[in-house]
Amino acid sequence: MFVSPGDIAFSVGSISVYYYGVIMAVSLFAGVLVARFVADKFYSEINPEVIYDISPHIIIGAILGARIYYCLLSYNYYAQNPFEIIKLWHGGISIHGAIIGGLIGGIIYAKKHKLPVLKLCDIFSYGLVLGQAIGRWGNFFNSEAFGRPTESFLKLYIPIYKRPLEYLQYNYFHPTFLYESILDVCIFLILFFVIRKFTKNNDGIIFFSYLILYSIVRITIEQIRIDSVLNIFGIPIAQIASILIILISTILMIKICRYK
Repeated sequence: MFVSPGDIAFSVGSISVYYYGVIMAVSLFAGVLVARFVADKFYSEINPEVIYDISPHIIIGAILGARIYYCLLSYNYYAQNPFEIIKLWHGGISIHGAIIGGLIGGIIYAKKHKLPVLKLCDIFSYGLVLGQAIGRWGNFFNSEAFGRPTESFLKLYIPIYKRPLEYLQYNYFHPTFLYESILDVCIFLILFFVIRKFTKNNDGIIFFSYLILYSIVRITIEQIRIDSVLNIFGIPIAQIASILIILISTILMIKICRYK
């Protein structure tokens, strides 16, 4: 059973430091280090220092994209509470928005400095998915992004003030943050030990494989989550976005392979 200790890690005077922010910082730092290691170890044609140079642009783009995407999906709430938009420590970011924003930030930098976009996407895929595995623990401390009620041995206690109204009578829920964190680690292992060895001359395959694998995970997890910010014809927007990503990524992978 998992029980969150709360969302505040510690306080200095009147200033509170939130677990969510700490976890996000650790996930970003770890992601950059992993990308730097991969570049140094397996991409001799790329100066590893480039990873440090491009990372701030990717991170800023990812944070902005993640927040803007989430706020747009929850437009009614944030239109009435505009000051909540800047309160990232309360949670409310989207990985799909982060991917879009980070990709835009990275492409702008890469094009400006004449760097290989797809190769860099491959390199950052490893750090991105491990960063996600760490970042999901921010949901644990915020008591958010949980699944349907359960009494299994893997269960998460949610404080009553964090539960949706229709689930007030339940105490324990599926720890979907944990499921996704474990599966993200599995994706990393598949990318690193399997796909990497068969795609050395096809830039972009690692990145699109990551997108496809993560989208499959997200589609699966969304079936038991109960916190979708938007449903279209009863389908969570995250599942719709994931299906589109799978289709687009598959098409682009085929084009890359045929071109080679």
